[in-house]
Amino acid sequence: MSRRRYVARGVPGGYRIWDNRGGRWWGDHYELCPDDLLAALNKGADYAQITALLKKYRAQKR
Repeated sequence: MSRRRYVARGVPGGYRIWDNRGGRWWGDHYELCPDDLLAALNKGADYAQITALLKKYRAQKR
């Protein structure tokens, strides 16, 4: 089984996405764990699907 590239890590106040290959944080700070966004990133989803999920999670922050 291969190692996932993107994983959610708990940080004070919520979650952030860690890029294992790049060794840095990816994206925004999320209050809820972005499970479907992580799945889309790790399976190589298309740009439109990832963008839609990002908009969904940004809207939840407001």
